[in-house]
Amino acid sequence: MKRIGFLSFGHWGPVQGSLTRSARDALLQGIDLAVAAEELGINGAFFRVHHFARQQASPFPLLAAIAARTSRIEMGTGVIDMRYENPLYLAEEAAATDLISQGRLQLGISRGSPEPALHGARYFGYAPAEGEDDAAMARRHTAVFRHAIAGHGVAEADPSFMGGGRGLLPIQPTSPGLPRRIWWGAGTRKTAVWAAEQGMNLMSSTLLTEDTGVPFDQLQAEQISMFREAWAAAGHGFEPRVSVSRSIIPVVDAVDERYFGLRAQVDNRDQVGMLDGALSRFGKSYVGPPDALAEELAQDAAVQAADTVLVTVPNQLGVEYNVKLLGNIAKYVAPAIGWEAPAAQA
Repeated sequence: MKRIGFLSFGHWGPVQGSLTRSARDALLQGIDLAVAAEELGINGAFFRVHHFARQQASPFPLLAAIAARTSRIEMGTGVIDMRYENPLYLAEEAAATDLISQGRLQLGISRGSPEPALHGARYFGYAPAEGEDDAAMARRHTAVFRHAIAGHGVAEADPSFMGGGRGLLPIQPTSPGLPRRIWWGAGTRKTAVWAAEQGMNLMSSTLLTEDTGVPFDQLQAEQISMFREAWAAAGHGFEPRVSVSRSIIPVVDAVDERYFGLRAQVDNRDQVGMLDGALSRFGKSYVGPPDALAEELAQDAAVQAADTVLVTVPNQLGVEYNVKLLGNIAKYVAPAIGWEAPAAQA
């Protein structure tokens, strides 16, 4: 059964037309949107993490607040840039948030995406070791983080404090089940295979940093297929999850028409361009009449291959508009891809 979540980039700023003018607005509106989404039957509330930008940068206070205000909806990230993270502190924060949520945290992590700062992680105190690049450093941090959340010892005990006891101490708290709810944001087929070998779920967005000439959804479906094959070969003993992100805007009334009517009239196709020095393929947006979007998404190969679809929301249009948007997606579009509201599932 398909799951539907929203993915907020958390933009804020005092610009014309924005209803999210400050960081406080972005945080409080994120909580309110998650609460409303749960009432609609939406399965997940996910947030982009981006440093040195007017977006969400420290997700755990937000996710913990959502956990305390809700009872069913998953909450997560898409994605945390592991170059910036102290792996052990991240393990403590993630475990505490997961305990508050009673096991609803779905934590997306990765090497990160292009950013405003030049070598931004260095200002947080992290630089690649000799022979490493940024990607290798992110994977090293990830290995330590995952070792810690699994409850393994990471720090030598002080015998004078421990009454003569020795050994390695684990971080506290720990949260059983959290290690199976870590997702890797993969931008290529090769990275997806690596994530499968490591035993992490797959999070794939509307961008792949490679291009083979086939439509985006087919390239992404191939990425998912390779991930599942590698997962089966690794024999991890549990079923992985796979998410894809899509921009979906059903145009159903005058307000939608005013905001997005022109985009609905544009020939919306994949785009190919250079990003971080790599030829990349960007997925198209789905904007237009709900019945047309439902038909298009039903033919989207990657949407069909994934078990979770994260819908990017225009968060600066405010909570009221985004609740309406999610409601229209749930009513008119999501059933075409195999989603049912939780009440209907029961």
